Amino acid sequence: MNGLVFEGGGLRGCFTAGVIDVFLEKGITFDTLTGISAGACNACSYLAGQHGRAVVVGRDYVDNPDYCSMRNLIKTGNMFGEQFVFHDIPEKIYPVDNEAFKQNPTEFFVGVTDCLTGKAHYQQIRDLIEDVEWIRASCALPFVSKFVEIDGIPYLDGGIADAIPIDFSIAHGCDKNIIVLTRARDYRKKADSTYPAMKVLYRKYPELLKVLKDRHTRYNDTLDYIFRLEEEGRAIVLAPEVTLAVNRTEKNKEKLTVGYKLGRKAALTQIDKIKEFLA
Repeated sequence: MNGLVFEGGGLRGCFTAGVIDVFLEKGITFDTLTGISAGACNACSYLAGQHGRAVVVGRDYVDNPDYCSMRNLIKTGNMFGEQFVFHDIPEKIYPVDNEAFKQNPTEFFVGVTDCLTGKAHYQQIRDLIEDVEWIRASCALPFVSKFVEIDGIPYLDGGIADAIPIDFSIAHGCDKNIIVLTRARDYRKKADSTYPAMKVLYRKYPELLKVLKDRHTRYNDTLDYIFRLEEEGRAIVLAPEVTLAVNRTEKNKEKLTVGYKLGRKAALTQIDKIKEFLA
């Protein structure tokens, strides 16, 4: 089986949006797609077959305060507006083609972090409207998002427990994987300087604090692992050729467009290799 793995990264997902459009243009499909955070959002447009949608929804509305703002954070506890981002855009402003998604044979999973156990949970998405809370939970960044409670369990960003879900994809049966990162290959995560504040904010969730504390170590170990898979011919890694001048809450549309173009370039550069690899 062939797997596609999307890292998160907030608005650095503009890079993934570029990859998506090339895959749609070239007819590249997969048995399974596993997405984290922004990667889960981008996956919706890809699996619905909507060329150009991922870059539009991740760039063209960023200057709307209902999309991402301190105002949202102060008023609601969520920097990214729940209603605007997860309902108004996909249901009204730029509707996602949910019927096309449901007809797509690719299995779609999103990763979330269970705040009670500190473990990653992967939820299969079968309907982009009915299952949107799982996608929102995968995007719920620490500090700037409230817990997303589903069936009595509080969840946060899937990237906390498992930022690059390659192990899940392999365990699900995918022996060939395309992995899309949103950081340059030489990036390595450092210990989070905000951890002391997290200890206060999440003091009632000791298992969550454990994974937050060593998140950087696990992330870097996973990077080493996926690059070994690539050397062994078991994976292809697509990553920005330079460090993106884009942060998680980027508002500069020109920077986001540059990130999108870098994603397109990365995919086009390796498209023949990808086709051969997946054949």
